[in-house]
Amino acid sequence: MIRRAVPDDAMAMGQVLSDWIDATRWMPRLHTRAEDTGFCAHLIETAEVWTAQTSDGLGFLARKGAEIDALYLAEGLRGQGWGTKLMETAKEGRARLELWTFQANAAAIRFYEACGFHEVKRTDGAGNDENLPDCRMRWERATS
Repeated sequence: MIRRAVPDDAMAMGQVLSDWIDATRWMPRLHTRAEDTGFCAHLIETAEVWTAQTSDGLGFLARKGAEIDALYLAEGLRGQGWGTKLMETAKEGRARLELWTFQANAAAIRFYEACGFHEVKRTDGAGNDENLPDCRMRWERATS
C-alpha cells in the first residue's frame, strides 16, 4: 500500500537509508544513523513523501515540486514493483520530474530509464557532499 508519510515514519525511513549506505561499498558514510533519521524527519516536514510498506520492509520517495529528492527501498522490497509504484505516484499531476543519481549506481540508472527518465547532464561530483560523479535525469510526460 502506498500512503503519505507521517512523522512516525522517520525512524524506519532513516533505517532504510542507513542500511543502503552501509551496504553500498562505493558510498561514503558522511552522517550517523541518527542524522539519517533526522534527515528523513526533515523530508517529511518539507517535501511530499510517500511510503510503501509490507511485511518485507519499507520504501519511500520524497518529491519537492518537480524534484525527486530521495527514493530508497528496503532490500526486501527491491525488484517487486514498489519503486515503480512510488514513482507512478510521484508522477501524478506532473508534466516533468528531475533527479540526481550517482553514476556508480547503475541499478538506479537502469530503474530510472525504465521509468522513462533520460540523462541530461553528468558532473564530476564537485557539487555534491559525497564528491562522487553524478548525473541529472529528467522525465517528461508525453504530449498527445
